[in-house]
This record gives sequence, structure tokens and C-alpha cells, in this order.
Amino acid sequence: MGLGIATGARVGTRTGRRASTPVVAAPSPVVSDAPVDTPAPTPARSRAPRRRPTTRRRRTELLLGVFALVTTTFGYALVQLADAPDLPPDLWAILAGVIGLFVVAHLAVRWLAPDADPTLLPLAAFLTGFGFLVVARLDEDLARVQAVWAAVGVVAFVATLAVVRRIRTLERYRYTFLLLGVLALVLPLVPGLGAEINGARLWVRLGPLNFQPGEAAKVLLVVFFAAYLVDKREMLSTGTRWVGRVALPDPKYLGPLLLAWGASLLIMVRQKDLGSSLLFFAVFAAMLYIATDRGSYLLIGFGLFAGGAVIAYQLFDHVQTRVSTWIDPWPVAQDEGFQLVQSMFAFGSGGFAGAGLGLGNPTTIPNVATDFVFSAVGEELGLVGGVAVVAVVLLLCGSGYRIAVQAERPFPKLFAAGLTTIIGIQTFVIIGGVTRVIPLTGVTLPFVSYGGSSLVANFVILALLLRISDDNARARAPGRSGAAAAPASAAVSPPPTAAPPARRR
Repeated sequence: MGLGIATGARVGTRTGRRASTPVVAAPSPVVSDAPVDTPAPTPARSRAPRRRPTTRRRRTELLLGVFALVTTTFGYALVQLADAPDLPPDLWAILAGVIGLFVVAHLAVRWLAPDADPTLLPLAAFLTGFGFLVVARLDEDLARVQAVWAAVGVVAFVATLAVVRRIRTLERYRYTFLLLGVLALVLPLVPGLGAEINGARLWVRLGPLNFQPGEAAKVLLVVFFAAYLVDKREMLSTGTRWVGRVALPDPKYLGPLLLAWGASLLIMVRQKDLGSSLLFFAVFAAMLYIATDRGSYLLIGFGLFAGGAVIAYQLFDHVQTRVSTWIDPWPVAQDEGFQLVQSMFAFGSGGFAGAGLGLGNPTTIPNVATDFVFSAVGEELGLVGGVAVVAVVLLLCGSGYRIAVQAERPFPKLFAAGLTTIIGIQTFVIIGGVTRVIPLTGVTLPFVSYGGSSLVANFVILALLLRISDDNARARAPGRSGAAAAPASAAVSPPPTAAPPARRR
């Protein structure tokens, strides 16, 4: 899955020189006394920009968004019919406000990124509306708070589109983003500022407000890694030292991988959060593989993480508890394994088609609106509903990777791939945890689970992907000039590949 980056040369190098055109002397004019009929000048035809493709994209986005919101409203009506005595009527007004947020986001895209991909926003709108529907069915008070966070997320979405007018400007401030990302990671560890909730120290408490700075760190660190890997990808792709049968680059260029490894273990140990550590490390290892197209980095990264996890299992009790509960939750079904056992009962009772919206009993699972929202979906919508949610997330990731493939410059290409990988791996981690594929972790299902920090961060990711898509469309538009007119092959032209060094016997 190289995405066309691994074979690319460093941005700014020329792939060839323009061939010189021979100068031909013009013939001398013939002087004649005969009158010459001069044709009347033809008026220049003004070329107005063609807006039809842009209009078609935004019309498609609007129609898809209306379909998604109608589906959400229909589902909410089913919940109202099934749970009418308990569901407050004011949530209908809140649902209307959530639908209005899509209109605001659509108008912002129409104005600030008119050539962007038309599928990203409707898919995110469906997941957000569906998430509000599920949260409202589980806890009406959390639904009201989730609606407020959705409004904050749309404000961050519009602000990101307005501030980041060209995605390549982020590449200049790579080390600033690195500093901010590391600061956000360690902020919950500051005494008196960080707060421990449900056994994990991930939150920062400011008065009545709790938020997770690690959600912002995901985006900030992906900016740095994308810029760094674009700058160093040639050195990282060429092996200079042999370790067994694997040729590795100079150790000083492996700093990002080791930094990601250390940061992920620090999160796992100090903050007691397995999900975030796995998410950070997997995203960075995937970006390293995409940039270099070397599968050995995935193997090395997996080995480093597995080795660190084994050491942590031997040293820390909370890691042992998570793993033992994952392997066999039944001996502790009334204690540490209660959530997993109830989750399995929920999936079992849901079956193929589910019990129906509002007709199940998912509230028996603690923290069902955050960590186990997919279990609630499985109980009330069954296998069909669970597969549908996964399919929408896969479509969202597919659109993100398509944007990455269409990017002509290495930085937006790798940046879009990294942002999309965040959503994909986070979905795998949380669904794999509640279905016992991997040990249970505390991350959220993107756009669906209750969680303000995660929802705002996902809207920022969505805005950045739309900005990259809009830049791609403008770069491919006819009549562009300057550096933007360079074809994609010029942006990532293949360099002369250096042969790996001979092994010492």
C-alpha cells in the first residue's frame, strides 16, 4: 500500500530540463505599395471558470446528507414509539438542531472548499446522527451533552476550513506540532491538572469541564510524522546496516519509530490506557510503511510493541487484569469481567436482525454509551445493524484513502493517509475489544460513541481531509499555472534507487 510515496523523490527536485527550442530567423518583410486588407480584430472570448462540476459535487453531497438524516430521523421515530413513556419530547428539538448542524457544515464546505469530495460529510453526518440516536436511547442526559459537543465539533470543523486554506502550510511548522502533541500527551500526568476516571488517567479537568488532550495529540503528531517522513523517506527506504536478513537505515533516521514506541508505552504504563497506546503506535507504524513501502518496518514495529507489552504485563497489575479478563472473563463475571460478559449476552440476544430500536436491554452494560455502544447496536439492530455501521466507517475510510491516492504532493498524500488510518484503527480497536478479538480498551467508536473530545477531534480530521480533497481538485483543474501545473509524475518522480550494501560474511 505504497500510495505512490515510496518511490518519490524529494519535493522540489527537477526530473528533467526543458529542451531548448532552436531559434529560426524570421523572413524580412516584403515592402509593397498595394493596399492591404486588414481583417477586423476578433473580440477575445472571456473564459469564465466552469463551476458545473463543483455544483454537481455539492448537490450530490446535499442529497446524500438528506438521505442520511432522513434515515436517522426515521430511526429516532422508532425509538419514540418503542420507548414513548420514558423519552422526553424535547429531544426532538435537539435532534432538529443536530440536523441543522449538517446544513451549517454543508454551507461551509460549499463556501470554503467547493471542490472537495462529496461523500465524506454525508457519511460523517450519518454516523453522528446515528450516534445521537443510540445515545438518546441509552441516556437522555448524555444525549443533550452530546448535542452540545456536536455543535462545538461543527464550529471546529468550520474554523479548520477557514484557517487552513492550503494544507501544505502545515508542513512548515512540523516541530511546533510535535511540541504541542507531546505536551498534550503528558498534560494528564501533571499533578493537580490531570484527572483519573474509570481507572485511566486521560482527562484534564478545568472546573466542571473534562476533556482528553490526547485526542488533539493524534492530529498534531500525525502532522509532524507526515512532514518528517516526506523529508526523510529516501534515507528510510535505503538500508545501510544489516540486522540478520533485514537491511536497516542509519539509526538516527529511526528516531520517529523509537519515539512512537516509547510514547505508546508511556501512555500504557502511566495513564493505564491500552487503547491509546495501541492506536498511536499502529498509526505511526502504518505511516512509516506507507512512506517507505517496506514491510519490514511493520514487522519491527509489531515486535517492539509486543516486547514492550510483555514487559508491561510482567510489571503492572492493571495490564495483567486486562489480559486475563480478555482471555477468560467468566471467573470474574461479577467483577472485572462484568462488562465483557454482558456485552456477549447483548450480541447473543440480538442475533441476526436484533430486538428492535428501543426494545433491547443494553443499559445493563456499564458505560454502554462510551466503550460499549457497538454492543448496544448489536443487541437492538443485530448482525445487520452492526455490519451496516462497519460498512459506513469503511466507506468513510475508503473516501479518505482515495483522497490520499489522488494527492499530487507527498505531504498531503501521506497526511491524508495518516488521518484516515486514525479512524480505521480506532474503529478496529474498539470493535475488536467489545467482541473479544483483542483486549478491551477505552477508545471511542468514531462519530458514534458519546465523548466530546473525540467528536471534536473527528470533525477536525474531517475538515482536513476535505481541505486536501479541495486542493487536489484545484490542482487538477485546467488553466492552473506555476508550481501547481506540474503533473503528478513530476511531484513524485522515481529517484535512482541505491542497491543495499553487501552483507558481511
